[in-house]
Amino acid sequence: MEPLSEKDIRSSFVNCTKGEAARLRLPLDFGELPWRDLDFLGWVDPGAPLRAHIVLPRADGPLSFSLRVPSVRRTSAVKSSLCQICLTGHASSGVSLLAAPLAGTKGREGNTVGIYICADLACPLYVRGKRQAKLRAGRYEESLTVEERVARMAANLDAFAAKVTEG
Repeated sequence: MEPLSEKDIRSSFVNCTKGEAARLRLPLDFGELPWRDLDFLGWVDPGAPLRAHIVLPRADGPLSFSLRVPSVRRTSAVKSSLCQICLTGHASSGVSLLAAPLAGTKGREGNTVGIYICADLACPLYVRGKRQAKLRAGRYEESLTVEERVARMAANLDAFAAKVTEG
């Protein structure tokens, strides 16, 4: 992913108001992000921990959307969970159900779409092996190459972004 400016990011949100986009806080380490290892930028807002944001690179400029983070973490009997974007297995607390308001009128009416995703939104780092998930039952082994896992992750995120933007 090519580095983005704060202005590029704030102007690319499709499911929040311009005022909300102006008030959101960028990642604390924004100036030091490993852009080369990112296929998308995802973070939990440091000023509003019940909000998360995802920025996707596109040929015509970035596409960004906000998500709601659950106020209560899951404490179920499930020992592990799988991210629907990167298919990384985590201990159950490592995956959260995030809800994105739909873009446009449907979103203003309160309609959302949800997805189970890595709670830290670091999917590109998990796919590349730069970050390791904590699993009680051990790690899932795959025969796909890193490039194939990156392509699968991008396709999964594109499908979710289409649900957010098309409603």
